[in-house]
Amino acid sequence: MAAPLDGITVVEVDNYMAAPSAGAIMADMGAAVIKVEPLAGDPMRGMSRKPKIDDEAARLYDYQFDVDNRGKQSIAVDLTTQTGTDLVRRLVERADIFLCNLLDNRQKRFGLDPDTLMAVNPRLVHATLTGYGTDGPAAERPGFDVTAFFGRSGLYDAMREGPQGTVPMARPAQGDHTTGLALLAGILAALRMAERTGEGQVIETSLYETAVWTQATDFATTAVDASPVRQRARHEQLGPMSNRYPCKDGKWIVINMLDQRPWPDFCRAIGRPDWADDPDLADAMSRYKRMAELVPAIDEALSVRTRDEWGEIFDREGFIWGPVLQMHEVPDDPQAATIGMFPTIQSAEIGEYRTVGAPMRFKTAAVHPRGPAPKLGEHTRDILNRAGLDDAEIDALIASRAIDAS
Repeated sequence: MAAPLDGITVVEVDNYMAAPSAGAIMADMGAAVIKVEPLAGDPMRGMSRKPKIDDEAARLYDYQFDVDNRGKQSIAVDLTTQTGTDLVRRLVERADIFLCNLLDNRQKRFGLDPDTLMAVNPRLVHATLTGYGTDGPAAERPGFDVTAFFGRSGLYDAMREGPQGTVPMARPAQGDHTTGLALLAGILAALRMAERTGEGQVIETSLYETAVWTQATDFATTAVDASPVRQRARHEQLGPMSNRYPCKDGKWIVINMLDQRPWPDFCRAIGRPDWADDPDLADAMSRYKRMAELVPAIDEALSVRTRDEWGEIFDREGFIWGPVLQMHEVPDDPQAATIGMFPTIQSAEIGEYRTVGAPMRFKTAAVHPRGPAPKLGEHTRDILNRAGLDDAEIDALIASRAIDAS
């Protein structure tokens, strides 16, 4: 089965997780992705949380680096040398896409900015992911997702329960992977334009602007009235059927029925049919005004059954609800298994292991991990051979410390 990006070559100069995640999905789609790393490697190497398993080799494997770098080829190059930057430009001559997360001043310092690279390859798609964009007062400020995506965008503040609530903490790379998807969308559109017009394209996105887009429903109004958003605790939600509740086993469910017509069915289902006939709860506004009473009362009503028992009842009723799964439950969720959310990779080093699949599927095209992440510099010699350098030239470059090979 053909892959969507068969025949496409990507040269990637980046690190950590946001931009590499876009490259990983392109590799899943069949692109040849060349990851250019410094001689010391991407700083993300070796930072993985180790799984709690007995197999020592598998426990020490770098799974978190792997998920954003699977299926790529690695070349180790010292970009602080003229030889190193010349080699990268040589690779770009034959590439379709250049992907980076370098700030503008570093792109220019290394000769990897759009003007320089598109002079080498006029059909190139030059894609940049930064914290805050390449213009403006924050353009040269480094940013991670917790600072640029969650902090400056207002997302952390909006997630508090009340104005004085503690600022929450995001899980690793949530903003990175979301922004990687935004970058991927831009790359694919730019690639289409380059193929149609014969002219390269320069695109960019940032953690900051992607985070604002994820909150576009709030910002659609906030951008007009400049008023703070309401940070709602559970008892301040818009209605009792749009909230989250604990069950007998301590596990939670979330209900989201904005249409108020199922209220009598909901009351009957949770064992409180008396509420359906209560005139003080007859409409949405009256229920909203009594949320401080209703929330603990619904907590009590749901405390008699487990999450899964309530799930069966709510499914029979046709309610819009979902289990609040603990993270370790998700890989074994039957729905996740059915749609292939956790495909396997075969590694010569540790055998077969599960990873996280790209969040899209094609009916008649193959999108799946093409293999594990490369070792640092694993493909240096092969890549440079294909670029026209012979082994003697490569050996001389290794001796000069412009490159390295594993």
